Order: sequence, then C-alpha cells, then structure tokens
Amino acid sequence: MSGAERRPGAVHETPDQGGAFPRLTPQQLRELATRGERRRTEAGEVLYREGEPFREFVAILSGSVEILQDPDGREERTVAVHGPGRFLGELGLLEGEVAFDTAVVREAGEILAVPADRLRVLVHRDPVLGDLILRAYLGRRYLLIGLGAGFRILGSCYSPDTLRLREFAARNRLPHRWVDLEKDKEAEALLRRFSIRPEETPVVLWKGERILRNPSNAELARLIGLPAPSPEPGRCDVIVVGAGPAGLAAAVYAASDGLSTVTVDAVATGGQAATSSRIENYLGFPSGISGGELIERAVLQARKFGARLMVPAEVDGLTPQDDEYVVSFTDGSRTRARAVVLASGVWYRRLEVPGIDRLEGVSVYYAATVHEAGLCRADPVAVVGGGNSAGQAALFLANHASQVHLLVRGGDLNADMSRYLVDQVTRHPKIEVLLRTEVRGVAGQEKLESLIVQDNAGGERRELRAAALFVFIGARPRTDWLKGVLALDEKGFVVTGADARAAADAARWDALGRGPSLLETTLPGVFAAGDVRSGSVKRVASGAGEGAMAIRLVHEHREKAGALVRGVGPEGPSSTR
Repeated sequence: MSGAERRPGAVHETPDQGGAFPRLTPQQLRELATRGERRRTEAGEVLYREGEPFREFVAILSGSVEILQDPDGREERTVAVHGPGRFLGELGLLEGEVAFDTAVVREAGEILAVPADRLRVLVHRDPVLGDLILRAYLGRRYLLIGLGAGFRILGSCYSPDTLRLREFAARNRLPHRWVDLEKDKEAEALLRRFSIRPEETPVVLWKGERILRNPSNAELARLIGLPAPSPEPGRCDVIVVGAGPAGLAAAVYAASDGLSTVTVDAVATGGQAATSSRIENYLGFPSGISGGELIERAVLQARKFGARLMVPAEVDGLTPQDDEYVVSFTDGSRTRARAVVLASGVWYRRLEVPGIDRLEGVSVYYAATVHEAGLCRADPVAVVGGGNSAGQAALFLANHASQVHLLVRGGDLNADMSRYLVDQVTRHPKIEVLLRTEVRGVAGQEKLESLIVQDNAGGERRELRAAALFVFIGARPRTDWLKGVLALDEKGFVVTGADARAAADAARWDALGRGPSLLETTLPGVFAAGDVRSGSVKRVASGAGEGAMAIRLVHEHREKAGALVRGVGPEGPSSTR
C-alpha cells in the first residue's frame, strides 16, 4: 500500500518555494497536449519511482500527486504535494538520470503525459516553457539536496575515498547524505543492518537495498544514471577536455557548427563556476545567476546541438598521430580527434597550516555549495581569500552562518575582487573583513573549533572562533598529463599564441606555413581555453569567450590542414569537406 493511501484527510498543496513549484498556463498545457496523451489516474498509482529512469513528463490536469522520499521505507517523508496545473519531475528528467523520489497519486484525476525525449525537444524550442521547467527543476534538485534525499555515503571523515565520493556527489549536484562513521549515531546501525565491516567502507547505500563498496566515480555515476559511456574508438572533429565554462562554450559552438564533438570531464560539468552561489557580473543576467543554473543551461544547450558529454571520463594522454591526435583515457579507451581544445581548468590550492589535513572535508572546505552551507547551521565560519570566489562564498555563507570572517592576506580588498562584490561584502552586517590577516593554526579534535590568526602588520596573534573554514587562495592547472607533450609555463599553465611560437618546434610549423594562432599551443590543432591557459583572465565570462573563440580557430586550422571528419565511429570519416 502506498504512502498516499495511508494519509487520510484533506489535501494541502505545497506552496511554491522560489519558483520550484510553478503552475503551467492553459496555453502551455494545450501545447504539451499536442505531444502527449491524457490519462486517468487512480489513488495509490505510482507515476514514477525512486531509482528508475524518468520515462515521461507529467502535468496534472485534475486530482493531486504526492512526492515521497523513501516510500514504504524507514525514512518515508513527503517532499511535496501538487495539484492541477503543476508538473512533476526534477533535473534528472532533463539530464537522463534516475529519479531521486517517487510520485504517487493522492487523489484520482487526470494527467497529461509527454514522453521524456519529446519534452527535451520542446524545452529547446520553446524558451519560455524551457526556462520555467529548468528553473523549477533546479529548485527541486536543491530542495532534495537540502533534505538529504538520494543515496547515502557511509564512511569515515578521515578516509580519502570518502572525501572523493562526497566531492563527486557535491560537484555533480547529486542528492545524497553523508553518514560519518566516526561520530554519526546512525552509522553503527547501518553497519549491522547491511552486514558491512568498518574496513569495507566507504560504501554507497541506494534505496535501502543496493550496496556499492568503495565504488569508483564511474560506478557511482552508473548507479544514478549519469551519462558516462566510454569514448568510442573512432574519430571526431573535436574533443574538448574539461567541462567548465570554457569547455562547455567550446562544445556548444563546435556542435552548433555541425562538428562531431565529444566533451569529457574527470569529475563533473561546471568546474569552479558550478560552486558559485551567485554570479552577478555575467553578461545578460542583470539580477545574477547561480553557478549551478548557468552550467545546467550550458549542458542542455550543448546536448541540444548534439555534443556528447561524458562524466566522469579522465584523460591521461595526448599523442600526435599523422594529422590527428590520439586521446587516451585512464580506463584504457582511446579516441582520435582532428582537433583538441584543452579546457581542463585548475585545482584548488591547499592552505599550508599545521594540522589542517585531518580537518579537510570535515570542516575545512575548498568550495561553498549548498551541501557545505547546510553543515554550518548557525555557527560562525571563516573564509580565506581576497578574490571573487572568496567574496561570493562569504555572501552565500552569510545566509547560513551566524557570522562570516573574511581573512585577506593583502591590505586592499579592491586589489583582486570586483568592485560590486567589495561593496556588498563590506556592507553586509554578518561579514567581518580582516585585512593583512593569515591563518597560522587550527584547533579542534574531531572538527574545527577555532583558528589562530595573525595580523601581518603588527605580528599579533589571536584566537578566532569558527566551526568551518572555506579556502579560496588560488589554484594550479590540471596539466600534469601534458608535461613533455606541449609547452607549459613555469607554473604549469599551457602557453599559446606568441609564447607558443617562441617555444614551438619550428620544423613542425614551417610545413604548415604558419605559426600558432592566438589560442593555439605548440601543437598544431591543439588549443587551450579558460583557466588552464597561461595569461588568461580567470573569469567565467572570459573562459566562455575563449571556448567559443577556440572553435573559430579550429575551423581556420582545418581549412588549411585538410577536410573535417563528419561522423564519429570506428569506420572513420563518413563525409568530408
């Protein structure tokens, strides 16, 4: 018997929460009706189930539907109740993931069901409807994350694999809950219930029945339906390494130009931008946009034009072969490409403070997402850094923490932070800016309790209470796999343009009758865009711009070097131009 059948009494529809539960207009329902079918429903009928792929988009014409987490399980609870005019589903329907909740008919009525693939096409063609659905689905996804819905990660806060799984889940915006083996009372009961030995952790628990013991990122991706197929052993026009703003922009422009395009990322789509709570200086969004929403829009746009996005898929080699490049992956697969765009971004730099390692992932973080913010509750926190990422994090965390201490090593907040952020940060009543201040020590056994900070001007040290520390002190490029393949600068960033010309093998370029173009590396047909490129402006907008520009340069390179392959497959070219 379903949860809906066990709940007598009047139906109370869940109020709309920030656009997560909007109502469709009669005109929109009529448009959807041309692509779907009307269907009668009965009380207790399951429209979709947690852990199963979405097969259709459902709009309610009459009656009501209850959204449940863990139906008939030990932790069953209602997520929302919807009435006529509302629609069901969440982000997984657009992304091809499985459902993270279950929809049960509460009151019999009528629904309009549209096959999921038709809905995706309609979202692309109708910007008004597409915007309404995308915003609602994003809101519902973050609601599920806040509720701790989805799968559970059971593991120790001291385990590197636990931290890896938590990062993968958070970066991919996947609903989940972490159960700390060291201090969570629930952990021992779960170990006994599923006959798991502590040394077998971390484990992922799904739907109260599936157990993955220390899964790889790829195994976890397959569990929840993330599209992570292995690259086909054929050819493509362009392969984009990295799915941040630069990589996604390259994917959109390459695919929209008709190029067969493969975009891969080792962890998640979005890069650092996806962790930004609010981006207010991105062109076209005067009221600002969250990093997660910006990235989801870009992902949908890339797929609309036919780009293949694969996450997680980690590249470990780039080898010139004839006029093409062989790109190899850590799983042993390989793909040939006529052009390559490197947009692999950067790694966050760690804060070098004695004793901080044991607190990383527990109360020391290198991103400020909804997940980390939820762990802070009403405690004071500290943010280290003086750039835009630190400013955005401080403003976001101020909505959750009792106080935010922004620790800046320099003496001027304007030196590295945009003026609009400086104004907001300095005016916010819950943010305290401490200039010329550095962290010298941490205190706390199981989690952070306080910091020892030093005033660099006078040398005085003092204790600062903080339950969490967020670090934004720059990054290093993800280019270890490119050493010896193409030229890097002294910090490991990829050199392009004039710098590449100075370091390039003259014989290789003389045969082409030209030198490296603006974003081209020391290898012809290999381009770099975004944060990974030496001398780039580390901003979301500039990264997206460089990704788009790289594709224009790909065209110019191939026009001079030969025809482009039109198909992707083991048989090779299907047509040329």
